[in-house]
Amino acid sequence: MAEKTIKKKKISASKEMPNNQGKVMELIEKMSVLELSELVHSLEEKFGVTAAQQVVAAPQAQVVEEKPEEEKTEFDCILTGFGDNKIRVIKLVREITEIGLKESKELVDNAPKPIKEKISREEAEEIKKKIEATGGTAEIK
Repeated sequence: MAEKTIKKKKISASKEMPNNQGKVMELIEKMSVLELSELVHSLEEKFGVTAAQQVVAAPQAQVVEEKPEEEKTEFDCILTGFGDNKIRVIKLVREITEIGLKESKELVDNAPKPIKEKISREEAEEIKKKIEATGGTAEIK
């Protein structure tokens, strides 16, 4: 194996550091490893600090499969109330659903009930507007 030599950069205490720091560096250079270890321990106790590097655990990567949210294409228009004009709402429900008068009345009396199911958003919004124009209330789900 080829030997690798490590070149140490020698810092001149008088040129690159303020006077007190230079003196401290000169003292440290003359200390043994054991003396340095004791010095570090003493400094930690005196000032209440730690010379150890803090190790922060990196968050573990989690693989999460994201499924694209499917765009809803079918909606339900639900009658939630008939307001003050129950008869007008019954007639409108009968017209929209093409069911008999008795069935339309039962649907309105038992609100909230779906008027039409699995329809396009446009159609559901149109029905909702018509219901609200007669005094009733509706929602789209």
